[in-house]
Amino acid sequence: MKVVEINSLVLAYLGDTIYENYVRRYLINQGIAHVDELQKSAVKYVSAKSQAAYLQKMMDDNFLSLEELDVVKRARNYKTTSHPKSCDIVTYKYATGLEALIGYLDLSHQQNRVDEIMKYILEDGLC
Repeated sequence: MKVVEINSLVLAYLGDTIYENYVRRYLINQGIAHVDELQKSAVKYVSAKSQAAYLQKMMDDNFLSLEELDVVKRARNYKTTSHPKSCDIVTYKYATGLEALIGYLDLSHQQNRVDEIMKYILEDGLC
């Protein structure tokens, strides 16, 4: 099966774990030593609202390639009726788009690009 044929929500499922792992490692490397403080800091990056904002910033800055934008749009436009109570459906779909992109890049063996995107978010982002 080609990576582009994988269900967008499956890509997002994988991307979510990769994204969160990057965030956790970043925060630990920042010297945060208490789990409760790590959790509070992580929310700034892993909430759907934050993920949607990071994705929008990358799009505004023309940081993503056309191929990457296609992956994001496919995930964002995927028909779903459920979303967390903590955000609206549009925000959730943008967050899903970012997670799907990370999953897609990982399965496409584009680790350097995942690193670039996560660096953009963690070091140059909105927090």
